[in-house]
Amino acid sequence: MALVPAKGFDAEKYIEEQSQYILQRIDQGQGDRLYLEFGGKLVHDKHAMRVLPGFDENAKIKLLQKMKDQAEVIICIYAGDITTNKTRHDFGITYDLEVLRLIDTFRQYDLSVNSVVVTRYMDQPAVNMFINKLEQRGIKTYKHFFTKGYPTDVDTIVSEEGYGANPFIEVTKPLVVVTGPGGGSGKLATCLSQLYHEYINGKKARYAKFETFPVWNLPLKHPVNLAYEAATVDLKDVNMIDSFHLDAYGDRAVNYNRDIEVFPVIKRIIEKITGEESEYKSPTDMGVNRVGTCIVDDKVCQEAASQEIIRRFLIAKCDYKKGKISSEELDRSELIMKEVGLSETDRPVVLVARNYVEDKRHRGEQFENVVAMAIEMPDGTVVTGRSSDLMVASAAAILNATKRLARFDDELLMIAPQVIEITQKLKVETLGYDRSRLSCEEVLMALAISAANNPSAAVAMRKLPKLANCRAHCTAILSDRDEQVLSALGLDVTCDPEYMTTNLYNH
Repeated sequence: MALVPAKGFDAEKYIEEQSQYILQRIDQGQGDRLYLEFGGKLVHDKHAMRVLPGFDENAKIKLLQKMKDQAEVIICIYAGDITTNKTRHDFGITYDLEVLRLIDTFRQYDLSVNSVVVTRYMDQPAVNMFINKLEQRGIKTYKHFFTKGYPTDVDTIVSEEGYGANPFIEVTKPLVVVTGPGGGSGKLATCLSQLYHEYINGKKARYAKFETFPVWNLPLKHPVNLAYEAATVDLKDVNMIDSFHLDAYGDRAVNYNRDIEVFPVIKRIIEKITGEESEYKSPTDMGVNRVGTCIVDDKVCQEAASQEIIRRFLIAKCDYKKGKISSEELDRSELIMKEVGLSETDRPVVLVARNYVEDKRHRGEQFENVVAMAIEMPDGTVVTGRSSDLMVASAAAILNATKRLARFDDELLMIAPQVIEITQKLKVETLGYDRSRLSCEEVLMALAISAANNPSAAVAMRKLPKLANCRAHCTAILSDRDEQVLSALGLDVTCDPEYMTTNLYNH
């Protein structure tokens, strides 16, 4: 019998409270336009879903959907993230592709996408190609440049040389949501640039921030807040007590270093733009975050967040091996994990997968032939799969997991040998691949084909959705495509920082 996942967060309460809080901010402006900077992931927020069991990964866009008649969306992307092919880990796609995916998702929720803004634009060929792609598809684009005088020379920042050098983004609705594919996308600068132009045009506007993490009313070292630090080691974010909030109200509130450091500048910029004293006495004041009030089981959330910290460290180890992050970022990730007294093997699937490999090694099998994946099933049991001449370890583990869910015998063949043989010949003899071993996607396609005539394969196909949110671990780095397929199935996968072969291209 499947275990019912423990719930630590009330998603319905969150959507209700958060939407009311945003509307309250709009009403406070007495008709002024509100530019709402959306930090984190507006859609498919899998980090929030992992650390707050019960969180709806699309909660934020659902609450915006409730306000769709009042809202429009601006998407920001930092030009440097396009040129470096920065990747969103949850989906294995680059930030420029994530922008396209975001546009499609907003349209599905009937939300108006105003435009895409490329921030800190410097006339790079890859960036120009991206802009051209958007414009060819009818998406309005804007180029914003590095703000002259930022961050100290407020007189220059709030002038024609500063924000005035950026084009004004024509908006029409009272709520303008400014979001991006990830941190450092230039959302704040876009909001402030818009405020400048609004006031120059004789119109009033306000700024607020929707940042899910860190959670301002949880303790500084709460695992949920530490998990945020682990997720942003590349941005060097560090949680801190908001000293401005403490001075103004005598209350402890948690924020992160970048917001606290830049708050005096933002306050001065807003006051320079508006000609009035800022309504905000602290960076926490700027936020509209109701996450902390919707946690219903703190223990469940602490355990989930602890697992996320381990997950982030394992990802960091692989990213370091791939040359994507520095040793400093890797060390920071490990320090966070040790700060909560955890190790890699506190993620159960890690130990199972590694022990499987060690067992095969002791039996004299070659390392290259012993790559294993372990999947923790919904009932808490763990299923393994190993690589072979036929298929990669992840594919074998997926097949074994569907057998377990369907209560089939381990020896049952769900894919006819002829189907695998024909597919392998196609790969090598027709398509010219170096190896005939089938990828995860190819095995799933073979399973789908077999389902037409094999009832067992058809049952296995129907069990695949039950693998969503299951944890998995592979003892070698997955190919980009296998990682994407497993992500599409909803698996939470980590890897050891080892390549399956010594090849530099086909590894």
